[in-house]
Amino acid sequence: MLKTSGQMGGRPMGIFQVICAAAIIAEAVFVPSMAGAADPLRRAQPEEVGMSSDRLARLGEVLGEDVEAGRIPGAVILVMRHGKIAYFEAFGLENTRNGAAMPKDSIFRIYSMTKPVVSVAVMMLWEEGRFDIDDPIAKYLPDLKDLKVAVVHKGADGTSNVELEQAKRQPTIQQLLEHTGGLTNGILPKSPDYPVRQMYRDANIPNPDETLAELVAKIGRLPLVSEPGTVWEYSRSTDVLGRLVEVVSGMPIDRFLETRIFAPLGMKDTGFWVSGEKVDRLAEPFANDPEPGSPVPLIEVTKPPKLLSGNGGLVSTAEDYTRFTQMLVNHGSFDGVSILGPETVKYMTSDQIGTVRGPLYIPGPGYGFGLGFAVRLSVGQAPYPGSEGDYSWGGSAGTVFWVDPKEDLTAVFMTQRFGAFVHYGRLIRTLVYQSIVH
Repeated sequence: MLKTSGQMGGRPMGIFQVICAAAIIAEAVFVPSMAGAADPLRRAQPEEVGMSSDRLARLGEVLGEDVEAGRIPGAVILVMRHGKIAYFEAFGLENTRNGAAMPKDSIFRIYSMTKPVVSVAVMMLWEEGRFDIDDPIAKYLPDLKDLKVAVVHKGADGTSNVELEQAKRQPTIQQLLEHTGGLTNGILPKSPDYPVRQMYRDANIPNPDETLAELVAKIGRLPLVSEPGTVWEYSRSTDVLGRLVEVVSGMPIDRFLETRIFAPLGMKDTGFWVSGEKVDRLAEPFANDPEPGSPVPLIEVTKPPKLLSGNGGLVSTAEDYTRFTQMLVNHGSFDGVSILGPETVKYMTSDQIGTVRGPLYIPGPGYGFGLGFAVRLSVGQAPYPGSEGDYSWGGSAGTVFWVDPKEDLTAVFMTQRFGAFVHYGRLIRTLVYQSIVH
């Protein structure tokens, strides 16, 4: 029941939170499916799936306050447990320029949440026997053969000299999925110990006016940042893997994803661009961000792009991406459609890198890395709750997801605020896990 004292969970409520709370209560009374009786994403009262309605309402309180305080323009969050929707709400504005409210089907630039999708595409082809995962990538992309490693030698006077040495082993498909293949990313912080990062910047990687094939050819002319298999370095490797999908399948990456993943899973609003009739549902960041200076440029998604980036080019909705994550929860299948085999999902979401780390190990304490996902190694160490074996990733414009097989849980959070994924990745996890009561 809505508390008439203007309090919920012991915290004062503004009018925004009161409205949101009333909407949640209304949906608990009348619980329709999202797209008709046959739709596999069906809503349940939280208590039916072992979660607390009162505790889940804290999500609305906190996100509503953050919208009112100008921390984010708006957000959508969808939480599923035991195959049913426990929470699905939208907050704030979709577009601060015109004041449009955020709908639940708003379309977001998901940036690096593209990587798990393309990684799944790679493993679909692997399941078909198209390649050995330990094959050198150059076997299929000859632009990447005979790569050198940039080795930094420091003199007694503190100066650095960079020499190119032949790599002892060429990067494999598996290492690219792990981000241990020796590639890098020009967006990463500069470091005199890793001069290849600056080389990527100087080469204008990525260039939206080039094709995926041209991007891979350019990467092949640059040295590796480290010996393959020795350092975890966040990189353009999933762009390279996207090109691998094109070469092996004989289809452009956008067509492969649409025909083999998006259409079968019912991901009707996911792709590399937003068609004309859907542009009004495109979520935008602040017109004037109170904390500008993001190193990531806003990608143009209102027309077909030349660069179909496997690294970060997709747009999606909370519902669409939940269809993808629920497929993973279900061990590779969703609504009668098999995308991957159960053993492949288990393999992808197991730690692959052991003790391999780098100077900028993004997964952080308590996490290893699988084939396209950060993988939790233990309940402790990480500064937020979770289960051993949960896996996740986020996007630079504020999108986050995770899958917890032990809790039969998946959550997708979408906003458009650069850099917000770190804070909200932790916050949303805390608020979701505290709502689990059995």
